[in-house]
Amino acid sequence: MAHAEYNPQLATLGSEPPSGDRWLHEIKYDGYRIGCVIDKKGVRLISRNGKDWTHVFPSIAEAAKKLKTRDAIIDGEVAMVMEDGRTSFAALQQAAAGTASHTPLVYFVFDLLRLNGERLDQLPLEERKRRLRALVGAKQTGRVRYAEHILGEGEKLFEHATTIGLEGIISKRRDLPYEPGRSDSWRKSKVIQRGVFVIGGVTDPEGSRVGLGALLVGYCDESRLIFAGRVGTGFSHAFAVELRERLDKLAQKHCPFDPPIVKGPERLAHWVKPVLMCEATYTEWTNDGRLRHPVFVKLRKDVPSSSLSRPPGPVQAARRTAGSPRR
Repeated sequence: MAHAEYNPQLATLGSEPPSGDRWLHEIKYDGYRIGCVIDKKGVRLISRNGKDWTHVFPSIAEAAKKLKTRDAIIDGEVAMVMEDGRTSFAALQQAAAGTASHTPLVYFVFDLLRLNGERLDQLPLEERKRRLRALVGAKQTGRVRYAEHILGEGEKLFEHATTIGLEGIISKRRDLPYEPGRSDSWRKSKVIQRGVFVIGGVTDPEGSRVGLGALLVGYCDESRLIFAGRVGTGFSHAFAVELRERLDKLAQKHCPFDPPIVKGPERLAHWVKPVLMCEATYTEWTNDGRLRHPVFVKLRKDVPSSSLSRPPGPVQAARRTAGSPRR
């Protein structure tokens, strides 16, 4: 549902950043997309689907009131900034739910659609960002911060994002106007983590799916198998049927995870002997130790299940890249 004043432009997912000087590239923040409307009614924060979220992030609204304008529409992302400089969606969810946190809450702003009664959405992006920077300043402190960018060299920025464990980058045509809805002139490239996990259970399919609903997977911590979440995408219909047949032959009555799963829909899963392993991609680990956005890649037979300790999250991946030992 679009908002009358804020109807955001959305990026198309790509496998790699576009090349050429027509593109500028920004860090992809792991947060909530928020439009900030400033007018005679005050400051309102509008979510991507058009809902008023001013009450969810009152400190951001208060900071926006201090900007030197009484009429503007700003586009950006509200995120929680961790000590290492990365943004954390899990921490942001806790903040949105009212859980106390000492992690800084920041509104990273990257577009300006109206200012002092003048519509700017039809101007080239580079000009909109120039005016935005003049409005909010260049300091990387405080609640409202300008989202810096680089021109061209998206491949280098993406490589840097991968090395230090950021979520990815956003690439935008610097010469085009703002286009509400999903557009190919904005593209996102996500950093993907990859790991191998032990399969400990399977859920039944729902709706038009066949074979299986999701795999319940985990990793080993000494002699324990720790639950890591559900992997429910990445299967073809034929493979899902074949894999379910294999798992049914490994059925056992008790839950192999420690601690056992006794709550939530996962408690109704069909448990299996933890001998099959699968490779999956994911974006990060949540605060409660679950995989975020996992996707099945393939079965793995070349590693013993007992060796499968928790795969790295972004911070661990960055440390290992720098030469530090895996924790």
